[in-house]
Amino acid sequence: MALTLSVNGVTHTVDVDESTPLLWVLRDVLDLKGSKYGCGSGLCGACTVHINGVAVRSCVTPVSGVDGGAVTTIEAMAEHPVGQKVQQAWLEVDVAQCGYCQPGQIMAATALLEKNAKPSDADIDAHMSGNLCRCATYNRIRTAIHMAAGEPVKKGA
Repeated sequence: MALTLSVNGVTHTVDVDESTPLLWVLRDVLDLKGSKYGCGSGLCGACTVHINGVAVRSCVTPVSGVDGGAVTTIEAMAEHPVGQKVQQAWLEVDVAQCGYCQPGQIMAATALLEKNAKPSDADIDAHMSGNLCRCATYNRIRTAIHMAAGEPVKKGA
């Protein structure tokens, strides 16, 4: 079935079954490899993308569910004002270890800061709780989110 998707501001027509997970359309059809396959059940967050600015798990979102919405992936975060701040903070704090979960973490953090420009630790923990990091860099993730929000960050945090 031919479907039209707007991904990172570019319109694509894809010929896939409407039940195909968005993740596989992004990775296999559109060759956007930034969103990762983690669990396939929407539990780990590695596949997080934005649809109309809302963070969603692309591994459990059928491509037909996008229904004309605007999909944004990690590949477009360098052009996104909040995404730029998040990515810069990630680098400054040196968040990533293995890096596998980081695209999903950055997408979730950007969505959080779009909704709440000055989140508390509790806000961050609640919003990010569905994004798992096998390397357990959660404290650095929280620090980077505060930094991206323009808050002063203690040295050694």
